[in-house]
Amino acid sequence: MRALLFACSIGLAVVASAPAGNVNVADFPLRVHLFQVSQHSHYYRGQMDFVDGEGRANLYENSEARGFDYSFRCGERLMTSSGFETYLARWKKPGRELELVLPVMGNPNAAKSCSLKVELKNSVYLRHNGSLEQEPVAAYKAWMEKHQYDPEHGRNEPVNLTPATANGATSPP
Repeated sequence: MRALLFACSIGLAVVASAPAGNVNVADFPLRVHLFQVSQHSHYYRGQMDFVDGEGRANLYENSEARGFDYSFRCGERLMTSSGFETYLARWKKPGRELELVLPVMGNPNAAKSCSLKVELKNSVYLRHNGSLEQEPVAAYKAWMEKHQYDPEHGRNEPVNLTPATANGATSPP
């Protein structure tokens, strides 16, 4: 639980279906940045039953980012990542299904999980002038190295950003 609270305190967004005391951060070595979420909430007898949808995101694995499209059906709504925030994640089915840890808003001692069915890309997603674009994995990896950015290994904020690199074509998420 301390590790999860520490992760939240350093700006990681976490989302899931077990209490935080049952979530071992070491079991979720990957990080996911959600760029787009299109979702629909389904209700039963006035209560939210489930949410389904799709979106686009980046996966940080082996000190490299890779874009993916996803679909999901979960008990909670998903929120896009803000700034450089990432969700804790792990593979349920390598290359096909990821499990995200989601925080329970208003309850720092709780978390839930959500599974994403994924289609990996050979590129990375990034925002440029307000629109979502793609960039080659190698170019984004060079940007990550230059700015010492690797959320998978605790380097959650890039360093030495200038206005040009913060908003340019080789910009961060």
